[in-house]
Amino acid sequence: MSENDSESAVTLHTISDDLLNDLRPLHFSPPVTHVYNPLEYAREPYNQYLDRYAKPPKTVVLIGMNPGPWGMTQTGIPFGEVKAVKEWLGIDASVKPPGRLHPNRPVQGFLCKRSEVSGRRLWGWARETFDTPQRFFSRFFVANYCPLLFIEETGHNRTPDHLKVDERKPLLLACDRALRRTIRYLSARYVIGIGRFAEERARSSLIGLDVVIGYIAHPSSANPKSNRNWKELITRQLKMIGVQLF
Repeated sequence: MSENDSESAVTLHTISDDLLNDLRPLHFSPPVTHVYNPLEYAREPYNQYLDRYAKPPKTVVLIGMNPGPWGMTQTGIPFGEVKAVKEWLGIDASVKPPGRLHPNRPVQGFLCKRSEVSGRRLWGWARETFDTPQRFFSRFFVANYCPLLFIEETGHNRTPDHLKVDERKPLLLACDRALRRTIRYLSARYVIGIGRFAEERARSSLIGLDVVIGYIAHPSSANPKSNRNWKELITRQLKMIGVQLF
């Protein structure tokens, strides 16, 4: 569906379905050996997330890059650290693992005992700052640019920006289209990349939309800046962009 077509019936559910249709024909070659798509096998919790928290308009949309192995890969929720999703977002649903699993990257759904640092930090900041999900989601929303997790034979994650050029181009085209439709649907004023890659994709895909695009440090433990009080850091960064937390 183009921007010139009627979007009156569009929701984030239909945008997700269209993205899945765009992604299914894509193929990825070594060093990628496994590709997980939690929008397919963890769709039930993801649908709950949309139904509860995606009602437009949103002032701020925070955009991550793609799933982490112990977050969205397990729960279907962006940055979906299991404990935060269950205890703060109040979501707990059935997850059916994909048929072809890497032995070092199991999918255990809400039974997963591993904790994703990025998700724990992001949702911990939201909880500490806004207290309830209702207060946070009244103005904010969290999404991922790409729903796919790419795994190498060693079990190492390969991020979308490091895919082969001919495999990356159609992936970015599909994800750019979905991001643009998502921001239009949510009537967002600010689009904030969680990390530089997400910011770059927002700047590329949202040309012509009346939005303010910015960046906050990624909460990964691999980011040295994030290991020195990430909550205070991104609160300052959001204020510098012009985002009012309350």
